[in-house]
Amino acid sequence: MRSSALALISVLLTLTAARGDDTCKAQAAVSKLKGEDFRSFMKDCKAVAEMVCNGRAIDQQLADEAKDSFTKKCVKDEIGR
Repeated sequence: MRSSALALISVLLTLTAARGDDTCKAQAAVSKLKGEDFRSFMKDCKAVAEMVCNGRAIDQQLADEAKDSFTKKCVKDEIGR
């Protein structure tokens, strides 16, 4: 029973540490994606990042160049480049 609890704690700590960097690249690395799987994941992840960043820009009531600049940097940060 004690070893089961220690194993569970170890797994939870590992998952928490892995979630510290939620960029697309970090998620792909944790999943060990390669080749076409990596490219497909990154394409989908970028699309999601663009939607999230556009939403953040709208929440902050940004427009025109400020919105474009914010969104570009936000997507770059989300992807991890």
